[in-house]
Amino acid sequence: MLKQTVISASLRSIFSVGLGLLSTNAMAQDSQVIQRVEITGSSIKRINQEGALPVQSLSRAEIEQTGVTNVADLVALLPAMQGFITSSASVNGGGGGVQTASVHAIGTAYTLVLLNGRRMAPYGTGSAVNLASIPLSAVERVEILTDGASTLYGSDAIAGVINFILKKNHQDLTIDGTLTSPEKSGGRSSNFSISKGFGDLDKDGYNLMLAYSHDEQKSLNANQREFSKSGIRRFEQGGKQYAISQTSGNSNPANVEVVTANADKLFSADFLTNGQCTAANTFVNGNACRYDYAATVQLMPELKRDSVFANGTLRLNTDTNLFSELVMSKFSNTARYAPAAQPLTVFSTDPETGVKSVNAAYMGAYNKTVVPLLSKVGINAADATDAFLYYRGADAGGRTDEYRTDAIHFVAGADSRVAGWDVNAAYTHSQNKQIDTAVAGYLSGNAFEELVRSGAYNPFVVNPNGASVLAPAVLHQVLGTTHSKIDVANVRGSREVFTLPGGAASLGLGADFTRQSYQDDPSAISKGPGPGNPGWTDVTIGGGTGSQALDASRKSWGSFAELLMPVMKNLELTGALRYDSYDAVEKHNTSYDINGVPSKAGTVGEDVAKATYKLSARYTPVQSVMLRGSYGTGFKAPTMNDVADPLKNGGSSEFFACPITKAGDPRLIYCKAGESEYGLLTSGNATKGNGSLQAERSKQSSLGLRWEATSALSVGVDLWDVKLRNQIRTLSQEQIFTNPVLADKYISVYYDPIQKSKVLVATLSPVNLASSHYRGIDFDSTYKTGTPLGKLAVNWSGTYMLKAEQDVPGSGVEQSIGRFDSYNDVVFRLISRVNFSLKSSEKLSNTLTVNYRSGYHDAAGPVVAVNADGTLGDAVKMKRDVSDYTTVDYQAKLNFIKNLTLTLGVRNLLAEEPPLSIRNSGGGNQVGYDGRYTDPLGRTFYVTAAYKF
Repeated sequence: MLKQTVISASLRSIFSVGLGLLSTNAMAQDSQVIQRVEITGSSIKRINQEGALPVQSLSRAEIEQTGVTNVADLVALLPAMQGFITSSASVNGGGGGVQTASVHAIGTAYTLVLLNGRRMAPYGTGSAVNLASIPLSAVERVEILTDGASTLYGSDAIAGVINFILKKNHQDLTIDGTLTSPEKSGGRSSNFSISKGFGDLDKDGYNLMLAYSHDEQKSLNANQREFSKSGIRRFEQGGKQYAISQTSGNSNPANVEVVTANADKLFSADFLTNGQCTAANTFVNGNACRYDYAATVQLMPELKRDSVFANGTLRLNTDTNLFSELVMSKFSNTARYAPAAQPLTVFSTDPETGVKSVNAAYMGAYNKTVVPLLSKVGINAADATDAFLYYRGADAGGRTDEYRTDAIHFVAGADSRVAGWDVNAAYTHSQNKQIDTAVAGYLSGNAFEELVRSGAYNPFVVNPNGASVLAPAVLHQVLGTTHSKIDVANVRGSREVFTLPGGAASLGLGADFTRQSYQDDPSAISKGPGPGNPGWTDVTIGGGTGSQALDASRKSWGSFAELLMPVMKNLELTGALRYDSYDAVEKHNTSYDINGVPSKAGTVGEDVAKATYKLSARYTPVQSVMLRGSYGTGFKAPTMNDVADPLKNGGSSEFFACPITKAGDPRLIYCKAGESEYGLLTSGNATKGNGSLQAERSKQSSLGLRWEATSALSVGVDLWDVKLRNQIRTLSQEQIFTNPVLADKYISVYYDPIQKSKVLVATLSPVNLASSHYRGIDFDSTYKTGTPLGKLAVNWSGTYMLKAEQDVPGSGVEQSIGRFDSYNDVVFRLISRVNFSLKSSEKLSNTLTVNYRSGYHDAAGPVVAVNADGTLGDAVKMKRDVSDYTTVDYQAKLNFIKNLTLTLGVRNLLAEEPPLSIRNSGGGNQVGYDGRYTDPLGRTFYVTAAYKF
């Protein structure tokens, strides 16, 4: 029989805390009875062995070997994982306080996350789970099926499945603690956990386990690392000096733009008055002052987690167990990014009607500070038709959100053997509540205007006491709350049905019913003025005023059958078939379109139903070689957000030239000069009939080889391929703003309630528009040998991507491997880990790990030449590459004191800095590197102590 390797171990226990997760070795040593377990990717109980589907596995010992203390960081280390959301993305990058998983870069929405084999409540309305809700201290093993599994699990398992299996049947009292400290300041973390088990299931007929853990990570600020402390970062390429010049025209004091029939002037009153930009983090640019926002952001937000875990199993008789589990967690992600950046209108003339509107709150400061300086820029005050201020709320501090998630996951069920069937039935209730609270930096528009109107605060000049003056206007309140719930009832069973030459054939049957609900409840100030918030006038400066509520639910059911056939002793075939049906979404509240027309409660979208199948085979021509392959179909139903989301303010776009160029187009007059930011709106697609969202469809296949060359060397290779069609996507910003046909369709004029003027916006709404194709090779090899210093084991695992492309009609095929794509993501050609483990004795072991990510073509970010005298010169267009990224980790584990295990480690032993990137989009607001793919902490030391009583 082939030995287990990191990627080869079978995933077990789809259902259950009480099924008894036993390793192959344990079964051989501790029992003469052949035990059967469920394997992830199959519903049939069988002997634990290498299966027909590619699986990666991390044991508890291997988890500890990584030195990480939370689930998200663990997932980020796995070579097969790409395209997930990191905590750094919450620093104004759209992360929203969540951390996710994504198999093979196919996407978070296509990767199913399970806890003990069962679905968890998503953070939205699909299946994407916030990994921050899972306590790593309670995890016994992590297993990843890197092949599509829709035929067993239903929609959303197209890319694969990651299954976190929690501890069970423990009796010890165990206390663990970890302290982690980077060599440089910032980013320290700590972890504490305690667990106690009662009763031995085999001896006493019951087991109860209780556990608690607390995790905490301090923030890391951009100014604490040399490579990220400023948006002006100098570098050399091709023997010439350049600099990233990533600053903002929204500045402190505010720049002002004054428009006449013949001129458009942008300048800073501070610069024209003093001959320099006098405020902190500002730089001269022409007559204006630009703000270095990158110096004020975080590289890593502050994280806190408290978790309680309990599970119990009661043996009623030799055939029947009752089981239950409960996980409760409170997680907070406190992210600070740049102070509020907000264009505001002093007065403007509608180019369509010629009507001039004035914001009286700003006129006093404008007349006092700006008008006397207009002659310096060649403007007559009486000729001004428009005046805008580009404000940066530095006096209010950095915008800070506390994203808090309260999660509850409860399961109760039974597994039994009835009339030859291994039967499992369970009920799952899982929910999370997410709260976004403004902690600092956001301003009430009404309160801010009143301070400016009264003369207490002048946005055009330096305010020495600005922080205390603005304090009454700073928001400290909940901005929005979401509730996500799922209730699932399922039953399944398997048994032997007939005999074939290779052994007994087995049949698995199952069915499940799910009800999912979701409520998004923005605060009044997040909604802002509008028909859904009558009488309300206030807005958030620096925030996303323009939200609408959503209250929606949906029911679905599915059933499956699976037949495993050992055709010969060395050939095994498996066929599976599943049918799923999703009801149309029930929307329980009223929302409004861009023109204020109501869309009342009721059924939106269409019912979706689909049958899928999977065929797989396992062949062992000789004892040391196994061949395996699979082919299957999958589908993904539209999420409730895809269908029912109301129109919302989506913030600002990246910088683009105005795509409206045709003379006579009424939108042309709202274009800005050069490359500028424009507004974004988002909405679901609630269309019925023609144009309604349909299910996405997929075809997946894999072909693998496992070879045990000698007793010391094993090698595994799996070629996989995933094709998606009818894919639900919103067009990327780049596609809309650079394609005239798409721009004509999706760009419109919108009255911005914060800016108080009409602006151009792009509306992003999901449609079935794309086809995607992903292909790659997962590999692993393990070599074990004895040395004079102890037992040495070397494992090399990785993923080599062969294809990652998307075809959008009207935009063509876009390749994503080794380059930034239009969605501002990168697919790495190669990610790998080499692990050297030396076990000198039962009391001492050492581990050295090398982590590698291949380089890629950089984004086209804002770069300027550096003049011979050291000053910054003209903007340049540059093509450059981001370097490969290699880090080395070391760990020593000591067991010299009975029951006490000490672990000492260093992550990033060689203090490798993140490679330079000039990107200005994707992920968070960090500048000079990409925080999604690299670790900004540098060399980091940690110590873990674990004691068993």
